[in-house]
Amino acid sequence: MLKGFHDVRIVEGGYSALTDALKPSKVLKVVQGAKRGNLKMTSLVIVGLLILIVAISMTMVGKGGGNFYVVILAIANIPMHEAATTGQFILFSASVAAMIIFQKNKSVSWALAVLIGTFTALSALGGGYFSHLFSGFSLKLTFAVMLLIAGVVMIIPVSENQNISGNKHFGVINIKAAGKIYSVNLWIALPVTILTGFGSGMVGVSGGSFLVPLMVLACGVPMHTAVGTASTLIAATAFMGFTGHAIQGDFNPSWAIPLAIITVVGGILGGKLSLKTGPKYLKKLFAFTNWLAALFMIINALHTKGII
Repeated sequence: MLKGFHDVRIVEGGYSALTDALKPSKVLKVVQGAKRGNLKMTSLVIVGLLILIVAISMTMVGKGGGNFYVVILAIANIPMHEAATTGQFILFSASVAAMIIFQKNKSVSWALAVLIGTFTALSALGGGYFSHLFSGFSLKLTFAVMLLIAGVVMIIPVSENQNISGNKHFGVINIKAAGKIYSVNLWIALPVTILTGFGSGMVGVSGGSFLVPLMVLACGVPMHTAVGTASTLIAATAFMGFTGHAIQGDFNPSWAIPLAIITVVGGILGGKLSLKTGPKYLKKLFAFTNWLAALFMIINALHTKGII
């Protein structure tokens, strides 16, 4: 029977091991494992596509998009703590990629980043401390209202506050961006910055949706400079958030690293598209994404409350 099969050897226990491996229960486990692997790969592809779209659109207008990342990952059945960690990691990756693109175009004001970053961080600490005085429902509605207002003010026509002479006055500083000098009135910018940081800290967000309006309206800088500078602030915030989560052991590289590569691509594309898009259209896109996020937050709040 074995004629012509000179290399075939009967290993001790081979037949019993073979019959054991071919038992229906064992075969079913193998098939189920293969299906789970294929399902995970399919989910990763779908999630990656959605996150790429978010990364491009959010980077174009200087917004983080971390809330969208976390929602997408949660829908894909990623545990919430892991989703938050992955969201912060890919947000950091996209923001750094965008920051490099904007920096090459000299559209990042480091002086403005330090000024706004310092005061928003300190005021956000206060907002987070006092957030326990409000219910989750009221915080979500507050966040939605802030998003709506930020979207509305962005479509209000405003002229760039360029100061070619570079004259300095008490409470007014000059910053250089893209080869031009802009005067920033601290009497207006700082109170708005503190309120923005406090509100962001109170509702538990990085403030990416409010940084650009703050810089355009209160500081008078161009839209492209505001978007580029916001990318640096978002990257710093996301890195700190990721570090805190990762210390707790919630980092899953099997999802985070592939998605981070995707968001790097999205950040580069978003940054380049932003620089090629006129400020008028960027402001409209910013307003639209803010209103979309506000609508989502309102629906989520009402659903949590059991109203809808």
